[in-house]
Amino acid sequence: MNLLSKIIRYGTIAAAIFGVVMIVMVSQTQAELEMPAPGDPPVPPPRKPFEHAVAATGILEALSENVAIGVPLPGLVTEVFVKVNDAVKKDQPLLKLDDRDLVAERLSTQAQQEIARAQISVSEAQLAKIESQLNRLTTITDTRAVSREDLDNRKQDVVVARAQLTAAKAQLVSAETSLDRIALLIDRLTVRAPRDGSIIQLNVRAGEYAATSPRSPAMILGETDKLQLRADIDEQNATRIRAGQKAYGYLKGDPTITFPLEFIRIEPYVIPKVSLTGSSTERVDTRVLQVIYSLARPADLPLYVGQQVDVFIEAPERK
Repeated sequence: MNLLSKIIRYGTIAAAIFGVVMIVMVSQTQAELEMPAPGDPPVPPPRKPFEHAVAATGILEALSENVAIGVPLPGLVTEVFVKVNDAVKKDQPLLKLDDRDLVAERLSTQAQQEIARAQISVSEAQLAKIESQLNRLTTITDTRAVSREDLDNRKQDVVVARAQLTAAKAQLVSAETSLDRIALLIDRLTVRAPRDGSIIQLNVRAGEYAATSPRSPAMILGETDKLQLRADIDEQNATRIRAGQKAYGYLKGDPTITFPLEFIRIEPYVIPKVSLTGSSTERVDTRVLQVIYSLARPADLPLYVGQQVDVFIEAPERK
């Protein structure tokens, strides 16, 4: 019995090991059948145009940078005067916020203005009356008919009436100033274009609430006839970058589309990397030096603001 039980026990263990091995072999065979054979990438990477170059990723922007149009204060949008791709001129109205509270305040101030005008008329009439009484008293030659005290009182009444007239005029000026202030505040609720350009993004509609957060601008304005490119250079390669170096851009997804870049400036402040390409090998825990280039929009190439571009900058190797 002891020999038979040992044979059964070891045979069971061997059968289990054999089953596991077979399962693994079948799984590997199935995976090899389902996995396609490695081939060329769907889009070949761009070739370096220079023997020694620094590679970077850039973002296309409107010339002179994109302008995120904000609102002076949060409020309800009542009108939007433009749409995407509209060309606008400087100071052209873009959108209007709800101004009914200021309109109501203006009506109240206009009523105060009329009250101030009526008070001026009353003060002028009172002053004319008191001055007439004083003139009659001063024309009396008999000093016994008018006491010195009455004459002094009349003179003081004239001074008081003139002061009241001055106060009434000041109230009128105050009301007029308040109307001018309200007019400026109402005009401020009509957001205007800060410069010439085109509407490249519209994020608000009539009836929506516009916030003052810079992360969600009401619209974005830019000059799209000529573009500029903002290239992010990893700080490890920042020492190889100089002003005026030649550079070429390659459109992501189609390396056959290439265009020369014209150097504008180097941003003298190294910032954390915020523009990501989504590549699994991309470093995100780094800082970048931003270099600005300009380019004319090609007539036959599909370039759009916000597109990513592969950039190669001619730069010598480190010594």
